[in-house]
Amino acid sequence: MIDIALISLFIPTFFLVSITPGMCMTLAMTLGMSIGVKKTMWMMWGELLGVASVAIASVVGISSMMLKVPVVFHCLKIIGALYLFYIGFNMWRSKGKLALAEPVTNTLPVNKKHLFNQGFITAIANPKGWAFMVSLLPPFINNNYALPSQLTVLVAIIIVSEFICMMIYATGGRSIARILIQEDNVKILNKISGSLMIAVAIWLVLS
Repeated sequence: MIDIALISLFIPTFFLVSITPGMCMTLAMTLGMSIGVKKTMWMMWGELLGVASVAIASVVGISSMMLKVPVVFHCLKIIGALYLFYIGFNMWRSKGKLALAEPVTNTLPVNKKHLFNQGFITAIANPKGWAFMVSLLPPFINNNYALPSQLTVLVAIIIVSEFICMMIYATGGRSIARILIQEDNVKILNKISGSLMIAVAIWLVLS
């Protein structure tokens, strides 16, 4: 069993988180422009496995604590809401610059294994990714339902959202770069994402 209301709210929330320019999306864009979408997909598989691993580890790691001390659930819910509000507020204050990953050169690895590892390590080694998962996922878990079913649905949503967004960036790399390089366009995207983050944060606190 799952909480349909929470899941319905999680889908647009995480999608806007994914579509916002960041390390993984910029990596997909630059690789798509440099080596093509087909080869870039090997990086995507690694990134998806890394993101799923981080999400599962984050939830499983805190679930045992939630079962032993139920009040922890409510504390994490408030912390998650505050963190979402913080993210939304910072998005509103953003100067609108494209968030670039490490500079990409013409010596990009084209070996499938290297591309897979590059995506996996990028997702696993990103401390912001861990902080975000630990703060974001608990508020969308209903303590009255079984954790495995909820975690399965949340991870599935995360994987689908990440894959769709990376494909958008990889296939439309040059066009997206031209659009996002314009400061006003990034500001609009950040304000939309920020508004949703703040709205979700308020909803979580009041629910």
